[in-house]
Amino acid sequence: MPSKAPETPIPAFKILEYDPYLAPFAKDIARRMAHYLDKKARLLKDGQSLADFANGHLYYGFHRTEDGWVYREWAPNAEALFLFGEFNGWDTSSHPMEKLDHGNFAIYLPGADALWHGMQVKVHVQTKQESFDRIPLYIKRAVQREDHSFNGEIWEPDKPFPWTDHGWGDRASQKNRHAALFIYECHVGISSEEYGVASFRYFTENILPRIARGGYTAIQLMAVVEHPYYGSFGYQVSNFFAVSSRFGTPDDLKGLIDVAHGLGISVFLDLVHSHAAANVLEGIAGFDGTAYQFFHAGVRGNHPVWKTKLFNYAKQEVIHFLLSNIKFWLEEYHFDGFRFDGVTSMLYHNHGMTVFNTYAMYFSANTDPDAIAYLQLAADLCREVNPNCVLIAEDMSGMPGMCLPIAEGGIGFDYRLSMGMPDYWVKTIKEKRDEDWDLGQLWHELTTRRPMEKVIGYCESHDQALVGDKTIMFWLADKEMYWRMGKSEHSVIIDRAVALHKMIRLITCACAGDGYLNFMGNEFGHPEWIDFPRESNGWSYHYARRLWGLANDENLRYSCLLAFDQAMISLVKDNDILQYPTRLYLHNQSAKILLFFKGEYLFAFNFHPGKTYYASIQLDHPADCSLVLHTNWASFGGHMEDGGGDGLEYKKAGTKSPLHMVVPSRSAKVYKLDFTQ
Repeated sequence: MPSKAPETPIPAFKILEYDPYLAPFAKDIARRMAHYLDKKARLLKDGQSLADFANGHLYYGFHRTEDGWVYREWAPNAEALFLFGEFNGWDTSSHPMEKLDHGNFAIYLPGADALWHGMQVKVHVQTKQESFDRIPLYIKRAVQREDHSFNGEIWEPDKPFPWTDHGWGDRASQKNRHAALFIYECHVGISSEEYGVASFRYFTENILPRIARGGYTAIQLMAVVEHPYYGSFGYQVSNFFAVSSRFGTPDDLKGLIDVAHGLGISVFLDLVHSHAAANVLEGIAGFDGTAYQFFHAGVRGNHPVWKTKLFNYAKQEVIHFLLSNIKFWLEEYHFDGFRFDGVTSMLYHNHGMTVFNTYAMYFSANTDPDAIAYLQLAADLCREVNPNCVLIAEDMSGMPGMCLPIAEGGIGFDYRLSMGMPDYWVKTIKEKRDEDWDLGQLWHELTTRRPMEKVIGYCESHDQALVGDKTIMFWLADKEMYWRMGKSEHSVIIDRAVALHKMIRLITCACAGDGYLNFMGNEFGHPEWIDFPRESNGWSYHYARRLWGLANDENLRYSCLLAFDQAMISLVKDNDILQYPTRLYLHNQSAKILLFFKGEYLFAFNFHPGKTYYASIQLDHPADCSLVLHTNWASFGGHMEDGGGDGLEYKKAGTKSPLHMVVPSRSAKVYKLDFTQ
């Protein structure tokens, strides 16, 4: 009998060293990597890079030539395409496009004035069964008419941005992507106190300076890409290359990014490649008359909860469209990175609607290898275009390797959002008395993450601010916020809410990740929720705005919470505290005490509702010890003189006596330890 052929050895990816529990799934990881490499090889011609491949936006759409204009489109199911618009009196038949190979169509219009900047257009599509009008797939701007329908608009200004004598985007784009991030999550439309939709220009002039004063190093912009339904928070995208016209023009967005970069703030785009709006009149869905041009056919092409369309990542044309979209946002607008929305939905055929409690669930038939390969290709492309591009995954499943380099067996992202942390905080506040808080479980949630993979920690994002949920401050204070937030008011409920709000944010910022995120307004305890105008609320903008005046009023405790947030960010960022490992010193469940070290900083938390904590801590080495932050200082709404402590509690260098510590109930303190040689 012939001898059995030897098995091909499995590559020793570093992910298996980092996490020994993955050893039984080494073949699965090898298959994952092989699929990615095979996909990449099939996409690229000899010597071609992903950056060379991802140029759909440079070929399709509208482009000026030396003596006219060219427009190209991809519609494989179409029999004929016709360009029409303001240039031909909206005649759907006068300008047929030439049918090329592989489902492509093109039309050349001679003369520099054949089309013009700001002109509205559409494309008329004829199939064997029907004919209809669509917005061009690669349009850079779509505008809504009085009847609420959308038209495409050619955006080719004679004088491109910038109009100043300096380049733009260079400072932020050169930042080290490995530096700790302090992200301010933003929605431009609700950034004003006024009733209505705020603009890019308003945000640039009024909100960016606030963010800079707060010490945040990056903004994460939601809802930038065009979406017909305002209330979708920007997560039902229709036109993937178009800036949302309700906020302003593409140049207004570039101006925002330019100013942010000048302030030293990186700008991340909330990118939605997990699904698309089902709208056929406004978006890419049904562009060529089929459901499967970009998406899966049948039931698999529709998200069962979101009611949106799901991309088919197995198709080369879909990957080409999406990768070109990534390169477009990086090069055209100089974004510094992306927060990929809905990654869990992409990774699994059931869209992650389950509890992930075994490693086997990550490598089962439920996992979509084409989606994983697409995310790896996206990460690869981003590094080619901008080596400092930051990639953040919204993945609640904890997919192993999500935030490891591809060469190590990972998917290539930098961070995943620590999505379990806000869920933990809300559940604890809602369901447990203060006396019953489990600090062991809290510590587990704060510090448990996959080996060598970085996360962005946060206590709440936009998700917790929406109708149907409440912000942390609103859960803590509820209706008392309406009339008892004055500094002269005395309210046990507000005192507790203010104290815990600061403690929750400080321990989350310090421990829960390698970066930190806050949704705009939550830093000062913004009251109530976010509710976009809709029929059921009378199309009201009352809850679709930010009440900055509350934080500006020195007579209200909102200003104290803002002052604390600024001090917290300054301390953690300026001293690079997140670079240090977290070392637990003491966990006392009955006393509700957590003490831990981050480098030369000692953090002390007393979550007990009524008892002061006294302790003596023997340090490993003599040190000068100074109190650098106290949640109970007067500027932060507490009862201690700013800069003061709670009695004799300082240790001098060279002494053998312990550090005497006093931590009042519902307070937290941070000490700086200057060790001697």
